[in-house]
Amino acid sequence: MPGEGERPAARVEPLRKARPCPECGRPSVREHYPFCSSRCRDVDLNRWLSGAYAIPVADDETKPDDDE
Repeated sequence: MPGEGERPAARVEPLRKARPCPECGRPSVREHYPFCSSRCRDVDLNRWLSGAYAIPVADDETKPDDDE
């Protein structure tokens, strides 16, 4: 039982679920979430900025062309 003026220790839940780093698989850290380090975060940013990540686009052949 806490003494006078003392408060019981609060149980703090993490804000985000722990998950492995998407670059290297090591556990993520709060400062660089969801990455494990600033290096992995920068590697991912470089891939986005250089266009390595892209959403593939396929023409839908079932749609009629506007030309006809």
